[in-house]
Amino acid sequence: MSEWAAESEQKANSPQTQTSGQKQGGYSSATLDLAYQDVCRVMGEQGEQSQILTTKLNILFAVNVGLLTSLAISKLILVPSLLSFGEALGFLVSFTLLFNAFLPRQVAVSPNLDDQGFLERYLNLPPSEYRLKMIVNLVETYNINKQRLDDKSRSLTYAAYATIGLASLTILHLVLEYFDPTLRPGAY
Repeated sequence: MSEWAAESEQKANSPQTQTSGQKQGGYSSATLDLAYQDVCRVMGEQGEQSQILTTKLNILFAVNVGLLTSLAISKLILVPSLLSFGEALGFLVSFTLLFNAFLPRQVAVSPNLDDQGFLERYLNLPPSEYRLKMIVNLVETYNINKQRLDDKSRSLTYAAYATIGLASLTILHLVLEYFDPTLRPGAY
């Protein structure tokens, strides 16, 4: 549990004198509502970021498949050479990074409705304390999902660099093969 979450729960559980039912745990009802809206907005943006990363993943897969197709059609991948070896290694690295980004990751969800104790623990709370606990849960969920998105983003960044290197190597191979006849097999 983060420091903020622990501090918030401690304030919520500390005995406070309530003034006209507006304050509980040191936070006003309006403040809790605003905080809840902000946390929900940030989590919505996190969902959008996840969709953007999925789009980038699809684009990189398409580019890599296109590069592989161009090499297969030109039959350059089958010609034993240092460039062919580099291309094969580049495809291995690139597709490994893409599959690493593609592999399913368990997404954290709050509240966990599979937990039967949720109803017993949360629904018996006063509204302000319920909102505070939900905000704490959402912040923890955000932090867990952020780490997963950062891992996916890092894999996609490395895959993009590998794809750029692979595209450069493929273009170099095509240019050398078609414009320098001495490099063609059997031209010696």
